[in-house]
Amino acid sequence: MSGVLPAGACDCHCHVFGPAARFPYAEPRSYTPDDAPLEAYLALLDRLGFDRGVLVQPSAYGRDNTAMLDALTREPARLRGVAVGGAELTPNILKEWHTAGVRGLRANEFRRDGKPYYQNGVGLKDIEPLYKTMADLGWHVQLWIDTRDLPDMTAALKRIPMPVVVDHMGRLEYHHGTHNPGFQALVRGVGEGRLWSKLSGTYRLGATPPDYLQAKPFHDALVAANPANLVWGTDWPHPRPEGPVPDAARLRDVFLDWTRDPAKRQAILVDNPARLYDFPAV
Repeated sequence: MSGVLPAGACDCHCHVFGPAARFPYAEPRSYTPDDAPLEAYLALLDRLGFDRGVLVQPSAYGRDNTAMLDALTREPARLRGVAVGGAELTPNILKEWHTAGVRGLRANEFRRDGKPYYQNGVGLKDIEPLYKTMADLGWHVQLWIDTRDLPDMTAALKRIPMPVVVDHMGRLEYHHGTHNPGFQALVRGVGEGRLWSKLSGTYRLGATPPDYLQAKPFHDALVAANPANLVWGTDWPHPRPEGPVPDAARLRDVFLDWTRDPAKRQAILVDNPARLYDFPAV
């Protein structure tokens, strides 16, 4: 199947975990993952046909980015990263991380019943003092949010002088529908070029495997809005899944089935990630 992916294709959302004996998890934490070290992820990229990948700091490690930074320094040409941190960070630390391959910070505004769904998250307010340095470095903000809350974030988002990338199509459970005001705010933002979105996490919308068809209208709406502001990722190794753990190869194939236009595939898998994460042109 690797031949179906264009050269330079990038998995824009994944995580590395462990070995736990070397990289212990945060205390407390919302979940305890199985080890999924760099070697396993590189093997997955090879098997799926991706030349590049983007490591996203998971909440199980809190603000300790050591495991991710170690992976980046071991694979500098192939990998980039999105880190987590707040007031403890300085411009010099961000510049050091940039050299290592970090290209953004993740803000966690994901809530259920008004309370944080994940422990160890860092909110937009925590990273706002870092915006200028981040913008100067060409970074972005990755936003983990239930898109129903997106309209309430309008003022905060306007203060961000760089791209804002919304995780997993806004993580709206499919039964709320594409006409939900929050999802429509995401579609407008992507369409106007103010926001980006990851077309990942179809299974996190509550869609039924193996075809995840209930998520297709959300995918289609975002692609129709602006394919130049979209990227895709496996979300491997699928931490804290809502339902059965999916197969990354199947998720790839679903994306390819839903995205038949070669130009849109090229944009979403290659060109957009190269711009957003500062990879060399293929």
